[in-house]
Amino acid sequence: LSMNHQENRLEAILNSAVDAIIAIRKDGTIEAANPAATRLFQYGHEEIIGRNVKFLMPAPHRANHDGYLKSYVDTRQRKIIGIGREVEGLRKDGSIFPMHLSVGEFEVDGEQFFTGIIHDLSERKAAESALQQAQKMETLGQLTGGIAHDFNNLLTVITGNLELLDMQLSEGSHKELLDEALEATDLGARLTHGLLAFARRSPLDPETVDVNEVAIGLTDLLQRTLGPTIDLGSVLGSDLWPTKVDRAQLESGLVNLAINARDAMPKGGKLVIETRNAVVDADQQDVDLRPKRGEYVQLAVTDTGHGMAPETLQRALEPFFTTKEVGRGTGLGLSMVLGFAQQSGGHLAIYSEVGVDSTVNMYLPRQHDDGQEPEAPHSSADQKTGNGETILVVEDDPKVRKLTTSRLQRLGYMVHAANDGEQAREMLNTIPDIDLVFTDLVMPGELSGYEVAQYVQRHFPEIPVLLTSGYAEELTRGEKLQANQLTLLRKPYRLGELAEAVTEAMA
Repeated sequence: LSMNHQENRLEAILNSAVDAIIAIRKDGTIEAANPAATRLFQYGHEEIIGRNVKFLMPAPHRANHDGYLKSYVDTRQRKIIGIGREVEGLRKDGSIFPMHLSVGEFEVDGEQFFTGIIHDLSERKAAESALQQAQKMETLGQLTGGIAHDFNNLLTVITGNLELLDMQLSEGSHKELLDEALEATDLGARLTHGLLAFARRSPLDPETVDVNEVAIGLTDLLQRTLGPTIDLGSVLGSDLWPTKVDRAQLESGLVNLAINARDAMPKGGKLVIETRNAVVDADQQDVDLRPKRGEYVQLAVTDTGHGMAPETLQRALEPFFTTKEVGRGTGLGLSMVLGFAQQSGGHLAIYSEVGVDSTVNMYLPRQHDDGQEPEAPHSSADQKTGNGETILVVEDDPKVRKLTTSRLQRLGYMVHAANDGEQAREMLNTIPDIDLVFTDLVMPGELSGYEVAQYVQRHFPEIPVLLTSGYAEELTRGEKLQANQLTLLRKPYRLGELAEAVTEAMA
């Protein structure tokens, strides 16, 4: 084979590699990088070549890398050369991701080079984390369910004997003490009922239910429960699918969610109940741990409270976990609703950030009439596709950002991604010919999605803006969005819904 043919074949092999491959000189300068590497770190090829590889590393590895290389070159003492290990990488958007790095070395014309082969561990780590969380919740469910059953047996004996004793006592101080003891056993029974609900062992009596009807029927009760300082609103979907659940448990769950929301707004605010039909696709399941793919009735409760810190959000569904002061809550509210939703074949997911609204989404499976088959999802042939137009995606959640980028690329668009409003503003001023800005509405940082939209309308009026949010529509849309003729695409959305919204926004 000729030298040129061998070089072309070697280049084709490197370009087709699934894993990222980067070659550096002994001073750390990047000599070569394959397309998988540029995609992984989100840089163009010309942005990588000639730079020190340490710019792809987060602290503290970045500061120490030159010393690692020099130490190996001087001493030949191996710490990573020839040995694979898990490390972290730094993408252009500032996000840090886990990766497996294997390093080899070679010489060309007496010059020393190092080759790094990098495998992205993000999906594996996310799956491991989800599995650990599921196993923890399952263990807690088994533990609490077992305790609840045993405790119910004890309560049965205690209550029965107290009632027998009650029959033998006349009115008086002893009678009052007995009544207080019986009230305490009632409280214990309610607590064990909550434990059983979380453990998914509570007996259910399912029936066909219209969730809109349930929400409307509870309006007066919820308004009294919330008090005068909290406004109650609703956005009820039309043509809502029926679901088959225990009506009493659904009502109890909705009241629990409303009480939790009320307690998050001690100075008052707004609570919105929203219902809609939701279809979860396979590629949506990894986002926010959504339920398995299928058709659901989605019931969302959103408050304008103080939001949850990440560490609180991670434990919010655990039984007995509460941030309320002693005596103001058992910590069973959300866990009971989760148990009911899962026992009904659905799921519970929470959106929340500190200082931002919180939304709890309950997914309940759609009930089909006897003999009726689920509606087939639209085929890819029915979806509107792009023709290479450039879209700037602005999304702070890395998993959602990655999914959205992949979906838009699948639809035929060129995609640039920003992880917050500030980066989006910079990219708008440096990237030519952007055809659409697709931004999340609620983001941390200096610029929210609405403020990004305002910036685009002021400085780039020819570029249309499409907003998206997982929060309740009434709170996020508002008069401001309508006045500025901005469109909102509600999460979760199907690929066909995304395609249609993008096409309409750019029309």
